[in-house]
Amino acid sequence: MRTKALLGAAAFAAGLAASMAQNVYSLNVVGYYNVTIPPNSFALIANQLNTTNNTLNSLLRSVPDGTQIFKWTGSTFSVATFEDPGTGGEWSQNLTLNPGEGAFIRNNSATPLTITFVGEVLQGALSNPIPAGYSIRSSMVPQSGRVSSVLGLPAADGDQLFRWTGSSYSIATYEDPGGGGEWSPAEPIVNVGEAFFIRKGAPANWVRNFTVQ
Repeated sequence: MRTKALLGAAAFAAGLAASMAQNVYSLNVVGYYNVTIPPNSFALIANQLNTTNNTLNSLLRSVPDGTQIFKWTGSTFSVATFEDPGTGGEWSQNLTLNPGEGAFIRNNSATPLTITFVGEVLQGALSNPIPAGYSIRSSMVPQSGRVSSVLGLPAADGDQLFRWTGSSYSIATYEDPGGGGEWSPAEPIVNVGEAFFIRKGAPANWVRNFTVQ
């Protein structure tokens, strides 16, 4: 999966607002990023920009007829197909894709599919609950980096993370037999717009305090 992040900067707007008013407490930051899925391929994608309607019919309207989404329920996949006979398509199931969630997408066309996500960067105290067992998760904000040391993903001994490479999974296991644990064979690095499978022995909250600088 080839991912390009192009997020709007807010420094000029923040400076202008501060010069006009004494009490400016926050400023919404809106941006976008692109995710490209090769032809006839699967990818694990994430919507990391919040909108007023984080559903497939709102987020993914400009995809080819027959594009599919596979969202993990905890025991199986809910499958939605984009049906566009030429009169304005819609998804067979209007599933959610909220920041922090993720899903497989299948590009069933013979050409690369580029999806543009547009919305607001979430800021402040963010919490992404992760259940025990298998789930698909992503960062709630469009930031790339090492999953724990940079993005703050909590990990306990025996937890596993599965990154989709396009044809198979790259698997990392967190080893912490007595404190000071680390990922083996290496700490996974995830891209903007990328989701991953995680298997946890116990539920946890992925908590971040995030502010756009």
